[in-house]
Amino acid sequence: MAPLLRTEDVHKRYGKEEVLRGVSMCLEPGETKVIIGPSGTGKSTLLRCINRLTEPDRGRIWLEEQEVTARKASINRLRADIGFVFQDFNLFTHLTSLENVRLGPLRVRRLGRPQANRTALEALAQVGLSDKTKSYPAELSGGQQQRVAIARALAMHPKLILFDEPTSALDPELIGEVLEVMVRLAKSGMTMLVVSHEMGFARSVADEIIFMEHGVIVEQGPPSRMFKAPTQARTGEFLRKISELYGEAD
Repeated sequence: MAPLLRTEDVHKRYGKEEVLRGVSMCLEPGETKVIIGPSGTGKSTLLRCINRLTEPDRGRIWLEEQEVTARKASINRLRADIGFVFQDFNLFTHLTSLENVRLGPLRVRRLGRPQANRTALEALAQVGLSDKTKSYPAELSGGQQQRVAIARALAMHPKLILFDEPTSALDPELIGEVLEVMVRLAKSGMTMLVVSHEMGFARSVADEIIFMEHGVIVEQGPPSRMFKAPTQARTGEFLRKISELYGEAD
């Protein structure tokens, strides 16, 4: 049985800077993997390559048996199956929560309006925002906006959701409400690939931690080993610094 997601030797360069230098990984159905590493090391670029928001220079990517990087690949169809939650929410400011979440099912999945409404309401209920259906983004906190963004991804019934540092734009007191939703999703069996510095989340939910630096995967493994006995000295050094910075306990 093929993995749900597979990347093979993915490269990406911006000018003289080689951001990705041959990244190969896979994700099985129902898994949550968390990518960690210093800023500017290619983590977000990898996510953007996976759903073709950024075109890789070299390498191949598959979603199940479909090659995402094939020239004739239907990008819209693939993106319907790959949800993406951005760090800065990316909501339409002139639309209510319900309208933001309903848009994909209406326009991409081609659902009728009654069914799209039901799907959007169910997704908003999943993230605890049934009482905010008529609210506009400006009327919501950052944490609520990010939960609407997660609901927007869920409403498409994707096979996989990519999270690009989903809590980095939030005030500290709002981070917990977003992580709580993500923990529930992971435990429900949603397949998730998450770029994050939230080590508590990674430790408790991830099936595997992937440490990236300078555009390559330095080390990957289960949280129990990565946090207690990493095989690479650089991994241990990074995790110690992150723990000190964010106050994570050993």
